[in-house]
Amino acid sequence: MLKMSGLGIASIGMVSCAGSLPPIKAGDFRRVRRLEPVDAGWERIIRTTVGLRPYRPSGFLLRPERMEEKLLIHNYGHGGSGMSLSWGTGYIAAEMAAERPERQVAVIGCGVVGLTSALQLQRRGFEVTIYAKDIPPNTTSNMSLASWTPTSGLVNRDLRTVVWDEQFRRAARISWHQLQLFVGRGYGISWIEGYSLQDSPPENELGGENRLLPEDLRVGSSIYGPGQHPFPTRYAVERPSMRIEPSIYLDRLVDDVRKANGQIVIRRFESRRSLAALPEPVIVNCAGLGAKALVGDEELTPLKGQLTLLMPQEEVDYSTFGAASQTAGGFVHMLPRRDGIALGGTSVEGDWSLDPDPDAVRRIVEAHIDLFSRMD
Repeated sequence: MLKMSGLGIASIGMVSCAGSLPPIKAGDFRRVRRLEPVDAGWERIIRTTVGLRPYRPSGFLLRPERMEEKLLIHNYGHGGSGMSLSWGTGYIAAEMAAERPERQVAVIGCGVVGLTSALQLQRRGFEVTIYAKDIPPNTTSNMSLASWTPTSGLVNRDLRTVVWDEQFRRAARISWHQLQLFVGRGYGISWIEGYSLQDSPPENELGGENRLLPEDLRVGSSIYGPGQHPFPTRYAVERPSMRIEPSIYLDRLVDDVRKANGQIVIRRFESRRSLAALPEPVIVNCAGLGAKALVGDEELTPLKGQLTLLMPQEEVDYSTFGAASQTAGGFVHMLPRRDGIALGGTSVEGDWSLDPDPDAVRRIVEAHIDLFSRMD
């Protein structure tokens, strides 16, 4: 088994390693532990869900602005990285709010960004009211695959700024350490082995997005060659990652907000004027995709993603990225959770439909049936 350390965490769990692999010697031979195949089949499907990620090509928006006599702080547009970065962006938003002497804050939105922002504000002594049209389990955050993927926002490097890069690195570091503290405490966060499956030799050069991550947030990987792993591809690259189970995690965050005397009010907002009518002097805008209409952010666009869940399999304790046939499967991934085996592999920009795409379901399910039927 060949070791490679200092690698970044890829945007969607995919390994970004480069250079050619040294030849495997007899003395180096070591096989992956026994992995139980997923019992993939059409008869095991329990549901398909759709979520619209709030995507901004220039990255999440995290900045304050004056709105009449109020302070409006924007914290939205995380794309597919909200679960990973929200504790950090919420911390920075709370710092901005602390510049005002008042200690009453309105948070707009009850997804993971709104909930973590509320908790970071409460930790600073703020009285928080969350205003939202939906609460868990009916938020976009509940529809996510959810794991530590801080660079999955797919930010356009030509549109990023130095200030944004620094915000990202700081938010990533804060979130990385906070999420680790929840492991084993009933928040639905745990470490899991992930395998990136590919037929060509892995490479050891970091991809562009991964260079954003501070070195101390990059975990190492183990490269397994032909005959060393059970998958029907030539290579499998194993890297540990944090898994986040949305239904457990978000319910715990809601409980934590309420235990700290936070209020949650069901309410819709149509414009900045409706925000200005709130009694709180500080407002943190975590409206996600709703910020497009709320504050007129025309850069916001949906990234449609869908998951098909199979019946749970307790013995499956690893994730995969890739298919047995790269051409047939394309971008697919599997993550086991207590509510089911999540199969994914879609990211459609500009699609506002919440209806599942049957062709995507077929491609993803068939790719995983093929993959796991050919495991050793």
